[in-house]
Formats: sequence, structure tokens, C-alpha cells
Amino acid sequence: MKHIGAAQVVVTADGFDREPSLAELDAIELESPLILAEVDLLDAQIKTLDRPANEVDARRIRRAQNRVLAARRDLANRTVGASAPGGAA
Repeated sequence: MKHIGAAQVVVTADGFDREPSLAELDAIELESPLILAEVDLLDAQIKTLDRPANEVDARRIRRAQNRVLAARRDLANRTVGASAPGGAA
């Protein structure tokens, strides 16, 4: 029986078999407040899936939405400030 396979390592190498780079880890750390705020919003929405939302649930969802918006704003402001040369916006 003949083995059929790639003769070159480059053909079979997988680009996903590596650790994240420092730049990727920095990007994740920069976005972590937004990610955590979105997880809190999802948790608040999941709690209301099997029953009607009462006033406390609606308040919890509204606060979580406000935290997501604030985290998005902060991330956008940080990103714009970091990308402008010399700190000029």
C-alpha cells in the first residue's frame, strides 16, 4: 500500500498551531473591559429568557447596556488617541 501525503512540511503546516503574539495579547487586554461588559449584558438577558422581565430585570439590562456603551466609547477614544501621531486627535 502506498502512503499518500504531502511531501513538503510547508503544505501540511497549520498556521493556527501557534501561541498568540504579544501584539495580539495587548489587543485582547485593551478590549477586555468591553468583553466583560458584553458578558454581563448577556448574563442579564439570559436571566429573562424563561420568564417575563420584571422591573429589576429591566433595570439590570439597562445598566448593562449602558456599561457596554461606555466601554465601547472608552475603547474608541483610547484607540483614536493611540493611533494619532504625537497625541493629536
